[in-house]
Amino acid sequence: MRIDLNCDMGESYGKACSYDEQIMPYISSANIACGFHSGDPISIEETIKEALRHNVAIGAHPSYPDLQGFGRREIKMTSEDLEANVRYQVAALKGITESFGGVLNHVKPHGALYNAAARDKSIAQAIVNGIRSISEDVFVYGLSGSIMQEVVEKSGLEFRAEVFADRVYEDNLQLRSRTLKDAVIHDSGRLIEQVKHLALDQQVQTISGQIKPLKAESICLHSDTPGAVELAKEIHDFLVANNVEISAN
Repeated sequence: MRIDLNCDMGESYGKACSYDEQIMPYISSANIACGFHSGDPISIEETIKEALRHNVAIGAHPSYPDLQGFGRREIKMTSEDLEANVRYQVAALKGITESFGGVLNHVKPHGALYNAAARDKSIAQAIVNGIRSISEDVFVYGLSGSIMQEVVEKSGLEFRAEVFADRVYEDNLQLRSRTLKDAVIHDSGRLIEQVKHLALDQQVQTISGQIKPLKAESICLHSDTPGAVELAKEIHDFLVANNVEISAN
């Protein structure tokens, strides 16, 4: 059995985040902020170099242009404007990564853009159009079983079904909004139990207690979750102990 373990990174300014550096040894892919919700040229470069040092696959993590809201506010944009914003961010990450001898492995939308694409076909299509205009050789990470998955697969790009170690699922398998109570899992025991269900059983327990099947090709842990370094190690060690290979490809 094999699964990808990814983490959102580069969400700092002027240098790579110390948490990112500590998490890198435990993951197989990194989604690097492109400067629209966080990050700047220096932190982007430092995070890319850190990923290359640890042989971690590099992905672009584009968002709505929302520095003040950390990309967690949905912004109404035309499809053309959204496509241009995604294209700009993906091109930046691809170019910088290649300048250091690396290869862009994937693209994963961030925050509100990710959630909007999971339920809105026009938003998902604009994102896909932006990505394809830069590269057709990247994976697209998105919410497992979502509209984003349908749009990506129809486009000819390869989809990576993503699930979350530290997020609570609604009964419709959408992520519970961070504006609501109990959206993020903080207890390590509960988090590892969710990873067990996702990785070994390909299913998840929703907020109401229902057990539902859910395809899991990549598991995400957020670097800003309290105790993320320790949680990353726990997830890594749990997967290895259960003979699950952690690999981006």
